[in-house]
Amino acid sequence: MSGVVYEFDNETDEIRFNNLIKEIRCPKCTSGSLSSSNAPISEDLKLKIVEMIKQGKSDAEIKDYVSERFGKESLYDPELSQETYLLWFGPLIFIIGAFIIFFFRRKT
Repeated sequence: MSGVVYEFDNETDEIRFNNLIKEIRCPKCTSGSLSSSNAPISEDLKLKIVEMIKQGKSDAEIKDYVSERFGKESLYDPELSQETYLLWFGPLIFIIGAFIIFFFRRKT
């Protein structure tokens, strides 16, 4: 664990920070969150998030900054947009397709 201590003005900001770093992927790591990463780029991003929280930025503004800087895949819960329709609806389409195939195969 790194020796960096993040200081906040109140407990609410600290809770927001901890929730945000769990929802944002490490830009360098394969699949880890910021909370589990000590990579230098992750530490820099954590400091930027602390700074933005102290500036009064909302969680949405912070996530927008991260996704603009590192791409939409940097968020574990990407927004619903034209680029992410397949990500959001793909599993549902797959399940419906599997049921259709299953029922048509049974009748024959």
